[in-house]
Amino acid sequence: MVALEACGASHHWGRRLGALGHEVRLIPPQYVKPFVKRSKNDSRGAEAIGEAASRPGMPTVPVRSAEHQGEAMVISLREMLVGQRTQWVNTIRGHAAEFGVTTGT
Repeated sequence: MVALEACGASHHWGRRLGALGHEVRLIPPQYVKPFVKRSKNDSRGAEAIGEAASRPGMPTVPVRSAEHQGEAMVISLREMLVGQRTQWVNTIRGHAAEFGVTTGT
């Protein structure tokens, strides 16, 4: 069994380790944090992940397929672009208002 803290690259490593025959458990960060002693570093983080993984009822996250991650990336990028477009429009509207050019919303 290999336990990893769920983060950006953990799904990739989970797929790779799973392909080698290991049982992979991805533990959400909010469940690992209570087991970290003092400030977090690699060693203390690994110890906390091991401690969290040893708990019997610890919730885990399923490893995402590459296709599912790709779909999530497309959605995330679209949301980012929509947000940026809104920022641009609001910026242009604000600058235009400085010269007395206003429109209804």
